[in-house]
Formats: sequence, C-alpha cells, structure tokens
Amino acid sequence: MMWEYGMGWGWLGMALFWLAPILLILVAIKYLTGRNSGGNGGKSGKALDVLEERYARGEIGREEYLQKRDDLRG
Repeated sequence: MMWEYGMGWGWLGMALFWLAPILLILVAIKYLTGRNSGGNGGKSGKALDVLEERYARGEIGREEYLQKRDDLRG
C-alpha cells in the first residue's frame, strides 16, 4: 500500500497550512491596534502621555491641555 507512506506528513502539512493564515491575522490585528493608539504609530501616543502627565502635575492649564491634545490627535 503506497498511499500509507504519505499519510504521516498529512498532519504536518495541514498544520503548516493553517499556521500561516493564523499568523497573518495576528500580525494584522497587532498592526491595526498599534495604529489606533496614535496618529503616528507610537510617537503621538507618547506625546499624549507626556501631555497628560504635565496636566496632572499642574504644569499646564485645562485650556492649553485641550488645545494641545486636539493638535496631537489631528
């Protein structure tokens, strides 16, 4: 029975077949969620964090905070 020799690799082929699309989906999700955290990837998000810290410490007022936050968000 020649067909039995190929059956041992069937599970490996099927696993590799499903592994590629799953990895692509995970990478796409990571890319899309990373882009939503800030307009410029991570740079705008870091700037917003610094801005929020300055506002929390009282270094800037509410109006300045709101204006700069809107500017960073675009």
